[in-house]
Amino acid sequence: MILYLKSPTPKNCISLTEQNIMNNLINKTATMQALVLWDLGKFEVREVPKPQVGSHEILLRSSAVGVCGSDFHIFSGESNFNKDKYGQPIPLLQQPQILGHEIVGVVEEVGVEVQDLSVGDRVVLDQGLNCLSKKGKSLCEYCLTGDSHQCEIYQEYGITGLPGAFAEYLTVPAVNAIKINSDLESVHAVLTEPLGCMIHSSDVVAKTRTRYKIGAEELERRVQSILILGAGPGGLLFTQYLRNILGYEGLILVSEPNARKRELVKSFGADVIDPQEVNIVEAVREKTNGRLVEYVIDACGNGLIFKSIPSLIRKQATFLMYGYGHGGVDLSVLNNLQFIETTLVCATGGSGKFNDQGRSLTYSQALRALEEKQIDVSSLITHRYHSLETIPQAFIHDHKLSDYIKGVMVL
Repeated sequence: MILYLKSPTPKNCISLTEQNIMNNLINKTATMQALVLWDLGKFEVREVPKPQVGSHEILLRSSAVGVCGSDFHIFSGESNFNKDKYGQPIPLLQQPQILGHEIVGVVEEVGVEVQDLSVGDRVVLDQGLNCLSKKGKSLCEYCLTGDSHQCEIYQEYGITGLPGAFAEYLTVPAVNAIKINSDLESVHAVLTEPLGCMIHSSDVVAKTRTRYKIGAEELERRVQSILILGAGPGGLLFTQYLRNILGYEGLILVSEPNARKRELVKSFGADVIDPQEVNIVEAVREKTNGRLVEYVIDACGNGLIFKSIPSLIRKQATFLMYGYGHGGVDLSVLNNLQFIETTLVCATGGSGKFNDQGRSLTYSQALRALEEKQIDVSSLITHRYHSLETIPQAFIHDHKLSDYIKGVMVL
């Protein structure tokens, strides 16, 4: 059953379809199919202009695209990262969006200035446009210091209004594409982007001036216990990254109500807590012998957790705010976090410095970890969608299923 919705065009608003017809009459451009989010909770497959390739760009044919939690938040209206020049969210009815930012594609065409990629190459995408992507004359302070995700002219495919990969094709700067030099399946390579987010987040925490550090020489300054809230794709990747790449050997606790996810994260080396069966505060106190944890990672985006965190962590502990959502929570829940001088770290995306070619080192590191099988992602992918028409099933129905962990469109 096809789960997508159509709508009349609102008054005083030109639909994408009407705009495409006008564009085609003027430019005689080719068209392609794309899944368009035209209002909250409402998708439609539409004909849109096929993008043209600039001199330093490549044309990608979408081959695998992950369905991310951020996509769900945009779909439901919890988040909108498409802003006007005053920083105000632009309604979907005014500017519909094409989502899809966890991207693997095949190069279909290269611009005349592109020398290091060829037609037929498989690539993963750093979906963020920054100073290097846009051929800036110089790098802004954020790109210079490894925080390219906060570039002063930053934009992002599938997130900030730029068309994403829930479409047949997209054009991107060649420098944003990182070639896959292995037999890594495209459906698994999709996890490069979220793993890059784990790497960047962990790097931000490591650079933060905080009391407790992973691997600190002084025992009293060392992280002995970590609590991860949520065992979705984020929590599952964080657990593996901590164990397999950072080499953390201490206690990892993961709170997760879903039985399947608990079993999976347990197999990755974590102790699990079912918050529906036990009091999470009592469980953490018991498992840490009353010490509580020095580092907590929010990988679920549930605002209610803020009420419990002050009872779960040591004074001057670190709290990584990674998940999105957090709707409907009174800010007074932060009072107790503030009182014990919690170090609150906010991190997003896969920022990083660049190699000699101008490509993201963070994304390259993430792709290499997947190619070398340091991280298992095959067990995370539970649902596959083989057409644009079927992707809405993930948003409307499938993500609510007990066996759903990660969905990927595979074309």
